[in-house]
Amino acid sequence: MLTDLPIAHLNPTLDPHLKHKLSTPLKIGAFTLQSRVLQSPLSGVTDLVFRRLVRRYAPNSMMYTEMVQASQLQHLRELPKIMEVDPQETPISIQLFDCRPDFLAKAAEIAVEQGADTIDINMGCPVNKITKKGGGSKLLREPETAEAIVRETIKAVDVPVTVKTRIGWDDNEINILEFAQRMQDAGAQMITIHGRTRSQGYTGHARWDWIAKVKEILSIPVIANGDIFSVESAIRCLQETGADGVMCSRGTLGYPFLVGEIDYFLKTGKQKPPATTIERLECAKEHLLLLWEYKGDRGVQQARKHMTWYAKGFVGANELRDQLSRMANVAQGCQLLEEAIARL
Repeated sequence: MLTDLPIAHLNPTLDPHLKHKLSTPLKIGAFTLQSRVLQSPLSGVTDLVFRRLVRRYAPNSMMYTEMVQASQLQHLRELPKIMEVDPQETPISIQLFDCRPDFLAKAAEIAVEQGADTIDINMGCPVNKITKKGGGSKLLREPETAEAIVRETIKAVDVPVTVKTRIGWDDNEINILEFAQRMQDAGAQMITIHGRTRSQGYTGHARWDWIAKVKEILSIPVIANGDIFSVESAIRCLQETGADGVMCSRGTLGYPFLVGEIDYFLKTGKQKPPATTIERLECAKEHLLLLWEYKGDRGVQQARKHMTWYAKGFVGANELRDQLSRMANVAQGCQLLEEAIARL
C-alpha cells in the first residue's frame, strides 16, 4: 500500500479545472452517473449485502456485481445465484466475461432484463482459470476478439457497454494505448484501467502514468483503478492521471465507508472523519448478520474473510481476527465482536 500524504498537502495541488469536473456528474453514453467514485466488482465480495453497505455511504455511486461468466446466464435456474441484483438498487452494472461475442451479447440481454444500468466486460482479470478460458486479461492478447465482443454486445442492448482492463499482459507486452483506442473505436462508452499488468497480479505499485497516457488519447471517460486505499490516494491518482473518476477495489475490504468518503470530498472539498474502530466493528457485526440472513450457514462461512478484514489496526486485533476466522456460527461471531466493542 502506498504511503498517503496529509490531505492539506493535496488540496492545493488539485487543478481547478479538474476539481470542477470531478464535482459534476459523469456521463457514460446516455446514462448520467451522479458520482465519479465507483465500487469495483470483486469476486466473492461484491454480493448484494456488501453493495448495500457501500451504498449506504455512497448512494449515487455505481456498484458492480461479481463477475459473471456469460455462458452461465444461459441456465436460467442459476440466475438468482449468480446475478443477485435487487430490483431497487441503482445505479448497478453487471460485469460479464467470456471470449465468445455471441455468448456475451446474449448474456448482456439477460443482464439488462435483470436491471443492469450498464454492461461491463471484464478484460482484466489475471486469474488463470479465467484467462485459460480466453476471458479476462487474455483478451489483451486478442484485441480483435475483444473488439468483436464490444461491437456485438452493443448491438444487443440499449444500455452503455463499458470495459475494465489492465495496462498489458506483462512488462514486455504493455499495449494499453492501442487496446484502449480499439475499445473506444468499437463503441465502448467508458473504460476502467487497473494500472498493473496481468503478470503483476496485485503486487507492486499500480502504474498510474499509463492511465494518464490513455486519458490523453481517448474521448470517452477513463476511470483509474489500483492502489486507491484512502481519500488521499484517490486525490493523488486523479491529479496524476487526469482521469474522469476512480474505482475502489481492495481499499473497501473491511472498510465499506471508503467510496462515500472519496465521493464526499470530490463534491464538497471537505474530508469526513474516518470511521472509528467501534464503527468499523459495528459495521462488521451488521455485515455478518446480513450475510447470515441472506445466505444462511454459507453466509457465515463467507463472512469469515470479511471479519478478518474488519479486525485490523487496534489493540487486540490479531487475536480477534484469529477467532473470527474460525467462528462456528453467527452467534459466536456476534459475541466476539460485541466483546471487542465493549473492551474498546
